Amino acid sequence: MTTWQPDILGDGYQQLSLPLGTDPDGEGQISATLVRYQPDDVDLPDRAVLYVHGFTDYFFQQHLAEHFAAQGYRFYALDLRKCGRSRGQGHTPHFVTDLRFYDSELDQALRLVREETGGVETIANVLLAAHSTGGLVLPLWLDRLERGPGGARGAGVMGLILNSPWFDLQGPSYLRNVGTAAIDLIGRLRPKDAIPGPKLDTYGASLQQGGWTYDLDWKPLTGFPIRFGWIRAVRQGHAQLHHGLDIGVPSLILRSGKSGSAPKYDPAIDTVDAVLDVRQIARWAGCLGNRTTIVPIDGARHDVFLSTPGPLGEAFRELDLWLEWLDGHRTGNETGARADVARQRTTGEHA
Repeated sequence: MTTWQPDILGDGYQQLSLPLGTDPDGEGQISATLVRYQPDDVDLPDRAVLYVHGFTDYFFQQHLAEHFAAQGYRFYALDLRKCGRSRGQGHTPHFVTDLRFYDSELDQALRLVREETGGVETIANVLLAAHSTGGLVLPLWLDRLERGPGGARGAGVMGLILNSPWFDLQGPSYLRNVGTAAIDLIGRLRPKDAIPGPKLDTYGASLQQGGWTYDLDWKPLTGFPIRFGWIRAVRQGHAQLHHGLDIGVPSLILRSGKSGSAPKYDPAIDTVDAVLDVRQIARWAGCLGNRTTIVPIDGARHDVFLSTPGPLGEAFRELDLWLEWLDGHRTGNETGARADVARQRTTGEHA
C-alpha cells in the first residue's frame, strides 16, 4: 500500500518514499522520493510526466509542474537516491559509481505512475523529462528498456523531453581524452576523492538574481564536490551515448543558444548556459535514436525552465508545440495498438 505524505512545496504536492535497500556503494540504507502534483480542483487525466533532476539539484520547479497540468498531464518528479529529499545522514550527495544503479528507482517510479494513471499494457501514457545529468541518465535507461520485451513503449513511455542534457565533458577533445583516462584510474582506486578546483557560485547567483528560491542545503550555490567515482560513471555513460542509443520514442531537446562563463556573477550570465557547452549537446543529440527535435532557446540559462521571462516563455511555447505534435503521434499509435488488441482477441494470435 502506498502512503503519500504532504510535501515541502505545499498545497497540491505530496511525496512518497521508495525504499531501495542497501546502497551498492556502501552508504547504508537508501531510498528515492517520488513527488506528485495533484491539486484538488483538477480532473486527473490518464497521462503523466515523470521528471528527473540533474547534479546539485532536486525538484522544486513548481511552475513546470503546473504548466504540464494545464496541458492535461499529471506531474511527478523523482528525487534520486542521496539527492534532495532522499539524502540521509552519512550519504555522499549524488554519489553513485554506476548510473545503472538508478534503474531501481526509475523502474519503481514508472510502475507507480502507470498504476495511478490507469495505464494499460498496450498503451504508452508516460512522458519522461529530465535536466542536465538527468538528461544522460534517462536515455541510458530508456535504451535498456528498449532492449527488453515490448521496448520503451511497452513499458509505458511515449516520449522524452531533455532540458540541457549533459552529453559530454567541457573543453577541447585532447583534454577530455587525457582527463577521462585519469578519471578512470582514480575513480577505481579512490572513488570518493573530490576533484580539486575552484568553487564558483556564478550560476547559483544568476538563479538567485532571477528570483528563483530553493533549499541551499540541497542545492548549494557553489555546487556539491564532484567525486572521481561519480564522474567516472558519467564518462562511462557518455561513452555509451556516443556509440549510439535506441531510446525507442521521440524526443525534444531544449538548450540555450550559447554558452558562457565568468569568475563571478555578471548579468550576461543570465542569458547563457553557464554550466555546459551547448555545441556538445547539438553534436551528440543524434545519438539518441528515433525522431529527435532540437530547439535552441536564445537567452536561456542552463536550466531552460529557470530562464528570464522572455526565454522561459519561448521554451514553454516550443514545449507546447511539441506536445501538440506528440498528442497526434500518440493518438495514431493508440489506434494501431487497440486494433492489434482487438485482432488478437478475435483471432487468438499473440505477438
